[in-house]
Amino acid sequence: MTGYLFLAPQLLGFLALVLYPLADVVWSSFRKDNLLAGTSEFVGGDNYRALASDPVTGRVLAATAVFSLGLVVLNLALALLLAVLLNQQLRGTTLFRTLFFSPVVVSLVAWTITWNFLLQDNGGINSLLRAVGVEGPNWLRGETTAMLSVIVVQVLKNVGLNMVLFLAALQGVPRTLLEAAEVDGAGPARRFVSITLPLISPTTLLAAIITMAGSLQVFAQIQILTRGGPSNSTNVLVYYFYQQAFQNRDFGYGSAIAVILFLLILVLTTVQWQLRKKWVVHER
Repeated sequence: MTGYLFLAPQLLGFLALVLYPLADVVWSSFRKDNLLAGTSEFVGGDNYRALASDPVTGRVLAATAVFSLGLVVLNLALALLLAVLLNQQLRGTTLFRTLFFSPVVVSLVAWTITWNFLLQDNGGINSLLRAVGVEGPNWLRGETTAMLSVIVVQVLKNVGLNMVLFLAALQGVPRTLLEAAEVDGAGPARRFVSITLPLISPTTLLAAIITMAGSLQVFAQIQILTRGGPSNSTNVLVYYFYQQAFQNRDFGYGSAIAVILFLLILVLTTVQWQLRKKWVVHER
Protein backbone atom coordinates (compact mmCIF):
# COMPACT_ATOMS: atom_id res chain seq x y z
CA MET A 1 0.00 0.00 0.00
CA THR A 2 2.84 2.38 0.84
CA GLY A 3 4.33 1.84 -2.62
CA TYR A 4 1.05 2.83 -4.33
CA LEU A 5 0.91 6.01 -2.22
CA PHE A 6 4.37 6.98 -3.46
CA LEU A 7 3.26 6.29 -7.05
CA ALA A 8 -0.05 8.14 -6.69
CA PRO A 9 1.20 11.66 -7.65
CA GLN A 10 2.85 10.31 -10.79
CA LEU A 11 -0.19 8.21 -11.72
CA LEU A 12 -2.58 11.12 -11.14
CA GLY A 13 -0.38 13.38 -13.25
CA PHE A 14 -0.30 10.81 -16.04
CA LEU A 15 -4.07 10.37 -15.97
CA ALA A 16 -4.82 14.10 -15.83
CA LEU A 17 -2.12 15.45 -18.18
CA VAL A 18 -1.60 12.60 -20.68
CA LEU A 19 -4.36 9.98 -20.77
CA TYR A 20 -7.38 12.30 -20.37
CA PRO A 21 -6.21 14.87 -23.01
CA LEU A 22 -5.39 12.01 -25.40
CA ALA A 23 -8.83 10.43 -24.94
CA ASP A 24 -10.49 13.85 -25.36
CA VAL A 25 -8.65 14.50 -28.65
CA VAL A 26 -9.71 11.09 -29.98
CA TRP A 27 -13.33 11.80 -28.96
CA SER A 28 -13.17 15.30 -30.51
CA SER A 29 -12.04 13.79 -33.82
CA PHE A 30 -15.50 12.18 -34.12
CA ARG A 31 -17.39 15.41 -33.46
CA LYS A 32 -18.26 18.63 -35.28
CA ASP A 33 -18.15 21.66 -33.01
CA ASN A 34 -19.85 24.97 -33.77
CA LEU A 35 -18.28 27.49 -31.41
CA LEU A 36 -20.62 30.34 -32.37
CA ALA A 37 -23.79 28.31 -31.76
CA GLY A 38 -22.22 26.44 -28.83
CA THR A 39 -23.22 23.05 -30.26
CA SER A 40 -21.31 19.79 -30.66
CA GLU A 41 -22.53 17.01 -32.96
CA PHE A 42 -21.26 13.43 -33.27
CA VAL A 43 -20.36 12.85 -36.95
CA GLY A 44 -18.61 9.47 -36.79
CA GLY A 45 -15.73 9.16 -39.25
CA ASP A 46 -16.67 12.23 -41.36
CA ASN A 47 -13.56 14.16 -40.24
CA TYR A 48 -11.28 11.28 -41.27
CA ARG A 49 -13.07 10.89 -44.64
CA ALA A 50 -12.75 14.63 -45.23
CA LEU A 51 -9.05 14.44 -44.35
CA ALA A 52 -8.54 11.54 -46.81
CA SER A 53 -10.20 13.52 -49.65
CA ASP A 54 -8.55 16.85 -48.76
CA PRO A 55 -6.26 17.86 -51.70
CA VAL A 56 -3.86 19.52 -49.22
CA THR A 57 -3.34 16.30 -47.23
CA GLY A 58 -1.00 14.78 -49.83
CA ARG A 59 1.24 17.86 -49.88
CA VAL A 60 1.27 18.01 -46.09
CA LEU A 61 2.28 14.34 -45.76
CA ALA A 62 4.95 14.78 -48.45
CA ALA A 63 6.35 17.88 -46.71
CA THR A 64 6.34 16.03 -43.37
CA ALA A 65 8.21 13.07 -44.88
CA VAL A 66 10.80 15.27 -46.62
CA PHE A 67 11.39 17.33 -43.49
CA SER A 68 11.70 14.31 -41.17
CA LEU A 69 13.94 12.31 -43.51
CA GLY A 70 16.17 15.29 -44.31
CA LEU A 71 16.45 16.30 -40.67
CA VAL A 72 17.25 12.81 -39.36
CA VAL A 73 19.84 12.01 -42.05
CA LEU A 74 21.61 15.40 -41.92
CA ASN A 75 21.47 15.66 -38.13
CA LEU A 76 22.87 12.19 -37.43
CA ALA A 77 25.53 12.39 -40.17
CA LEU A 78 26.77 15.83 -39.09
CA ALA A 79 26.61 14.97 -35.37
CA LEU A 80 28.66 11.80 -35.89
CA LEU A 81 31.20 13.62 -38.07
CA LEU A 82 31.64 16.38 -35.47
CA ALA A 83 31.90 13.83 -32.65
CA VAL A 84 34.62 11.89 -34.49
CA LEU A 85 36.59 15.08 -35.18
CA LEU A 86 36.22 16.37 -31.61
CA ASN A 87 37.16 12.99 -30.14
CA GLN A 88 40.72 13.53 -31.35
CA GLN A 89 43.33 14.61 -28.83
CA LEU A 90 43.89 18.02 -30.42
CA ARG A 91 44.18 21.54 -29.01
CA GLY A 92 40.99 23.63 -28.98
CA THR A 93 38.53 20.71 -28.98
CA THR A 94 36.90 21.96 -25.77
CA LEU A 95 36.23 25.34 -27.39
CA PHE A 96 34.67 23.71 -30.47
CA ARG A 97 32.54 21.36 -28.33
CA THR A 98 31.14 24.41 -26.52
CA LEU A 99 30.67 26.26 -29.81
CA PHE A 100 28.70 23.47 -31.48
CA PHE A 101 26.61 22.69 -28.36
CA SER A 102 25.71 26.31 -27.52
CA PRO A 103 22.76 26.55 -30.01
CA VAL A 104 21.01 23.75 -28.05
CA VAL A 105 20.60 26.02 -25.01
CA VAL A 106 19.61 29.10 -27.04
CA SER A 107 15.90 29.95 -27.13
CA LEU A 108 14.27 28.27 -30.14
CA VAL A 109 12.23 31.37 -31.01
CA ALA A 110 15.25 33.71 -30.77
CA TRP A 111 17.33 31.31 -32.88
CA THR A 112 14.64 31.05 -35.57
CA ILE A 113 13.95 34.80 -35.70
CA THR A 114 17.67 35.43 -36.18
CA TRP A 115 17.80 32.98 -39.10
CA ASN A 116 14.63 34.54 -40.52
CA PHE A 117 16.54 37.81 -40.91
CA LEU A 118 19.63 36.05 -42.31
CA LEU A 119 17.62 34.14 -44.94
CA GLN A 120 15.69 37.12 -46.35
CA ASP A 121 16.37 38.18 -49.95
CA ASN A 122 18.50 41.08 -48.68
CA GLY A 123 19.65 39.23 -45.54
CA GLY A 124 23.05 38.23 -44.25
CA ILE A 125 23.41 34.99 -46.23
CA ASN A 126 22.80 36.64 -49.61
CA SER A 127 25.01 39.59 -48.64
CA LEU A 128 27.90 37.18 -48.06
CA LEU A 129 27.19 35.45 -51.38
CA ARG A 130 27.11 38.80 -53.24
CA ALA A 131 30.49 39.64 -51.69
CA VAL A 132 31.99 36.68 -53.59
CA GLY A 133 30.04 37.40 -56.80
CA VAL A 134 27.16 34.92 -56.32
CA GLU A 135 23.50 35.97 -56.47
CA GLY A 136 21.62 33.93 -53.87
CA PRO A 137 17.94 32.92 -54.15
CA ASN A 138 15.10 34.17 -52.02
CA TRP A 139 15.57 31.27 -49.60
CA LEU A 140 12.19 31.30 -47.85
CA ARG A 141 10.08 31.95 -50.96
CA GLY A 142 11.19 29.12 -53.25
CA GLU A 143 9.47 25.74 -52.80
CA THR A 144 12.77 23.80 -52.75
CA THR A 145 14.92 26.35 -50.94
CA ALA A 146 12.24 27.01 -48.28
CA MET A 147 12.18 23.38 -47.13
CA LEU A 148 15.98 23.16 -47.34
CA SER A 149 16.28 26.32 -45.23
CA VAL A 150 13.93 25.04 -42.52
CA ILE A 151 15.82 21.72 -42.34
CA VAL A 152 19.25 23.40 -42.11
CA VAL A 153 18.08 25.84 -39.41
CA GLN A 154 16.71 22.94 -37.34
CA VAL A 155 19.84 20.80 -37.88
CA LEU A 156 22.15 23.62 -36.73
CA LYS A 157 19.93 24.21 -33.69
CA ASN A 158 20.03 20.66 -32.31
CA VAL A 159 23.04 18.92 -33.85
CA GLY A 160 25.04 19.65 -30.68
CA LEU A 161 22.81 17.38 -28.59
CA ASN A 162 23.40 14.32 -30.77
CA MET A 163 27.07 15.29 -31.06
CA VAL A 164 27.43 15.04 -27.27
CA LEU A 165 25.68 11.64 -27.26
CA PHE A 166 27.98 10.31 -30.00
CA LEU A 167 31.02 11.80 -28.30
CA ALA A 168 30.21 9.97 -25.05
CA ALA A 169 29.66 6.73 -27.00
CA LEU A 170 32.96 7.11 -28.90
CA GLN A 171 34.87 7.59 -25.64
CA GLY A 172 33.39 4.30 -24.41
CA VAL A 173 34.84 2.26 -27.29
CA PRO A 174 37.68 0.10 -25.82
CA ARG A 175 41.01 1.29 -27.18
CA THR A 176 42.39 -2.23 -26.85
CA LEU A 177 40.07 -3.40 -29.64
CA LEU A 178 41.14 -0.56 -31.93
CA GLU A 179 44.82 -1.17 -31.18
CA ALA A 180 44.45 -4.91 -31.82
CA ALA A 181 42.78 -4.23 -35.16
CA GLU A 182 45.54 -1.77 -36.07
CA VAL A 183 48.17 -4.42 -35.26
CA ASP A 184 46.30 -6.81 -37.59
CA GLY A 185 46.63 -4.26 -40.39
CA ALA A 186 43.16 -2.64 -40.36
CA GLY A 187 43.20 0.99 -41.53
CA PRO A 188 41.28 3.87 -39.90
CA ALA A 189 38.24 3.44 -42.18
CA ARG A 190 38.06 -0.32 -41.58
CA ARG A 191 38.40 0.13 -37.80
CA PHE A 192 35.64 2.74 -37.81
CA VAL A 193 33.20 0.63 -39.88
CA SER A 194 33.93 -2.76 -38.29
CA ILE A 195 34.48 -1.77 -34.63
CA THR A 196 33.39 1.76 -33.78
CA LEU A 197 30.06 1.91 -35.63
CA PRO A 198 28.72 -1.42 -34.23
CA LEU A 199 29.77 -0.52 -30.67
CA ILE A 200 28.02 2.87 -30.78
CA SER A 201 24.87 1.45 -32.43
CA PRO A 202 22.78 1.74 -29.18
CA THR A 203 23.52 5.48 -29.13
CA THR A 204 22.70 5.73 -32.84
CA LEU A 205 19.33 4.09 -32.16
CA LEU A 206 18.59 6.49 -29.30
CA ALA A 207 19.58 9.53 -31.38
CA ALA A 208 17.50 8.32 -34.34
CA ILE A 209 14.36 7.83 -32.21
CA ILE A 210 14.71 11.20 -30.46
CA THR A 211 15.39 13.07 -33.70
CA MET A 212 12.59 11.34 -35.63
CA ALA A 213 10.00 12.00 -32.91
CA GLY A 214 11.17 15.63 -32.62
CA SER A 215 11.04 16.16 -36.39
CA LEU A 216 7.33 15.24 -36.45
CA GLN A 217 6.54 17.88 -33.81
CA VAL A 218 8.19 20.89 -35.47
CA PHE A 219 6.04 24.04 -35.28
CA ALA A 220 7.78 27.27 -34.22
CA GLN A 221 10.30 27.13 -37.07
CA ILE A 222 7.52 26.77 -39.66
CA GLN A 223 5.43 29.53 -38.08
CA ILE A 224 8.30 32.02 -37.99
CA LEU A 225 10.10 31.18 -41.23
CA THR A 226 7.49 30.20 -43.83
CA ARG A 227 4.00 29.81 -42.30
CA GLY A 228 3.66 26.60 -44.29
CA GLY A 229 4.38 28.22 -47.68
CA PRO A 230 5.07 28.65 -50.44
CA SER A 231 2.22 26.52 -51.86
CA ASN A 232 2.18 24.28 -48.75
CA SER A 233 5.71 23.07 -49.55
CA THR A 234 6.71 23.42 -45.86
CA ASN A 235 3.27 22.74 -44.37
CA VAL A 236 3.93 19.79 -42.04
CA LEU A 237 1.29 17.89 -40.03
CA VAL A 238 1.65 19.87 -36.79
CA TYR A 239 1.33 23.19 -38.61
CA TYR A 240 -1.68 21.94 -40.62
CA PHE A 241 -3.29 20.88 -37.33
CA TYR A 242 -2.72 24.41 -35.99
CA GLN A 243 -4.24 25.97 -39.12
CA GLN A 244 -7.37 23.80 -39.01
CA ALA A 245 -7.96 23.75 -35.24
CA PHE A 246 -7.01 27.31 -34.21
CA GLN A 247 -7.12 29.45 -37.36
CA ASN A 248 -10.18 27.85 -39.02
CA ARG A 249 -11.77 26.92 -35.63
CA ASP A 250 -12.50 23.38 -36.87
CA PHE A 251 -11.49 21.43 -33.78
CA GLY A 252 -12.97 18.14 -34.96
CA TYR A 253 -10.95 18.19 -38.18
CA GLY A 254 -7.86 19.36 -36.28
CA SER A 255 -8.29 16.54 -33.76
CA ALA A 256 -8.40 14.01 -36.62
CA ILE A 257 -5.05 15.39 -37.85
CA ALA A 258 -3.63 15.15 -34.31
CA VAL A 259 -4.73 11.50 -34.04
CA ILE A 260 -3.09 10.67 -37.38
CA LEU A 261 0.11 12.38 -36.20
CA PHE A 262 0.04 10.41 -32.92
CA LEU A 263 -0.39 7.12 -34.77
CA LEU A 264 2.41 8.04 -37.20
CA ILE A 265 4.86 8.74 -34.37
CA LEU A 266 3.77 5.54 -32.58
CA VAL A 267 4.27 3.38 -35.69
CA LEU A 268 7.65 4.89 -36.63
CA THR A 269 8.97 4.60 -33.08
CA THR A 270 7.77 0.98 -32.83
CA VAL A 271 9.40 0.11 -36.17
CA GLN A 272 12.69 1.69 -35.11
CA TRP A 273 12.53 -0.14 -31.77
CA GLN A 274 11.90 -3.50 -33.45
CA LEU A 275 14.66 -2.94 -36.01
CA ARG A 276 17.15 -2.62 -33.14
CA LYS A 277 17.34 -6.44 -33.05
CA LYS A 278 18.92 -6.37 -36.52
CA TRP A 279 21.39 -3.50 -36.33
CA VAL A 280 22.08 -2.81 -32.65
CA VAL A 281 24.98 -5.03 -31.58
CA HIS A 282 23.97 -5.44 -27.92
CA GLU A 283 20.45 -6.60 -28.88
CA ARG A 284 21.57 -9.50 -31.11
